[in-house]
Amino acid sequence: MCRCDRTPDVHLNQTVRGLPPSATIAINERSAALEAEGREVFRFGLGQSPFPVPDVVVERLRAHAPEKDYLPVKGLPALREAVARNHERTFGIRCSPEQVLIGPGSKELMFLLQLVYYGELTVPTPCWVSYAPQARIIGRHVQMLPTRAEDNWKLTPEVLDAHCRLDPTRPRIIIINYPANPTGGTFDEGELRALADVAREYRAVLLSDEIYARLDYDGNHHSIVPHYPEGAIFSGGLSKWCGAGGWRLGVFVVPAGMRWLLDAMAAVASETFTSTSAPIQYAAIAAFEGGPTIDRYLARSRRVLEAIATRLVGLMRADDISVTMPDGGFYLFPDFGAHASRLALRGMRTSDEVCRGLLDDAGIALLPGSDFGRAPDELTARLAFVNFDGAAALDAAAAYDDGPLPDDFADRVAPKTVEGVQKLCAWVRGAADEVSRAG
Repeated sequence: MCRCDRTPDVHLNQTVRGLPPSATIAINERSAALEAEGREVFRFGLGQSPFPVPDVVVERLRAHAPEKDYLPVKGLPALREAVARNHERTFGIRCSPEQVLIGPGSKELMFLLQLVYYGELTVPTPCWVSYAPQARIIGRHVQMLPTRAEDNWKLTPEVLDAHCRLDPTRPRIIIINYPANPTGGTFDEGELRALADVAREYRAVLLSDEIYARLDYDGNHHSIVPHYPEGAIFSGGLSKWCGAGGWRLGVFVVPAGMRWLLDAMAAVASETFTSTSAPIQYAAIAAFEGGPTIDRYLARSRRVLEAIATRLVGLMRADDISVTMPDGGFYLFPDFGAHASRLALRGMRTSDEVCRGLLDDAGIALLPGSDFGRAPDELTARLAFVNFDGAAALDAAAAYDDGPLPDDFADRVAPKTVEGVQKLCAWVRGAADEVSRAG
């Protein structure tokens, strides 16, 4: 009997069986589908920079568009040199070009790191949605360390030490991310020094995800790398501060004494993606070279984001929605816990149910806190306030030079963002009114 028309039997690897798509990608696709049906959607799900790529970087890309050759696996030498100079100038990280690894997005480099380094992944929550799934795909053990709102959602050295002390010789990668996705919180230099001391005591590899570093609102970001130069890996790229998420260019700076790790990652890269896009790497040199044009772009980006964040935080707090003012980036992490009893009467007892209700009832697309490692019954969510015209906002900010932006700035440059949060607050108030009427 002919079996040639049968499809192959399904034999999925157990580490990916049942694995859903990335939550950030899924919410973006869901929002687009609803808009295609004619629904108005306030797209607060995907964290994509609203700002255009700086003109000087675009011009460099245009000039190098004909570049077609495969580049070295570790990256274009001139780009690695530019990154090394930039990191010393910007973050006080002393490094040579040989310590720099270029990849098609920092996400891919993080995956390679976990693939070549055998150890536990230790992650404070709330955390970016892809850290733990990457580890599980590879088959690594993941240990989540919950943080607290009263600590501004930041990992403390005491919590980290208590966890490491349970198995002090276990190899592990500790991830910290600041300004953080999803909370926008960051660390001061004293806090970083204390965390570095714990990582050093247990000889852990510390992955410092600083992809939002240059969007720190006060422009005074501190890196942990100078406090743990022998064991901290810097992770960054172009996606957040340069508005170039779709260009897919990530950067690792690996300690000089861990060259074996960089070489192992490069070996795997040579058998997978081979090298990062040549035109993109040439263009990235202009971004990392910096200069007055890039500095102005960054200063205006930070001022715009801080003004919008301040406006949105004020709106939510006025309706008893707890939210920490971010230190940088373009995320808020509201907590609807004060309304838990009212929401429960409407059948919403988890963060996922609250977010589904917001999307179905009001067209507001958020991601639930459970996607970021929090307990399902904690009514937190991530709001990415990026649905505004970034180019127009930068132009508007330029009119004020270095002076303060007016109180109505957010309403003028991000009207749909403000409207969406106003509708979110109205939806929460509606939950309260509905319960009052029922009573």
